[in-house]
Amino acid sequence: MNAAADEQPRPEDFESPEQQGTQAKVFRYVKPELDRVKGVVVLARSDIMLAAVQLVKKGGENNLHSHSAMDGLWFVLKGRVRFYGEKDVLLGEFGPHEGVFIPRGVSYWFESSSDEVLEILQVESFVKGAAGKRIDHEPKKLAGKDFVVFKA
Repeated sequence: MNAAADEQPRPEDFESPEQQGTQAKVFRYVKPELDRVKGVVVLARSDIMLAAVQLVKKGGENNLHSHSAMDGLWFVLKGRVRFYGEKDVLLGEFGPHEGVFIPRGVSYWFESSSDEVLEILQVESFVKGAAGKRIDHEPKKLAGKDFVVFKA
């Protein structure tokens, strides 16, 4: 697995639609060595879908935000996670083989809730042709130096 990290990676970079072509893409997920509080392994991406595994240590939580043209499914592989909505209302705490669906326009944030590194599958669908964007409702908690993007 090769680290393909920019000096200041942004979630918007890996959460953008990208044409993949017309061939099947075979991938294998292997947990990378994580030297920061958050990492993302991009498994596959197209103009209408993204599949990735996010790795989150304590302190790697994100901020309250929403997506204007992206529906998201989150599924815990290892560890535990808490998802929150507006005003820090707890949407749920999830462990392995549990998750949550976040429709576009719904504000949320999440944090790892155990000492184990959270490994959470992220599957996003994009509204085809829409100029989707991430809308931050609170300031971002992580700087680019705290976040790394990998490719499977």
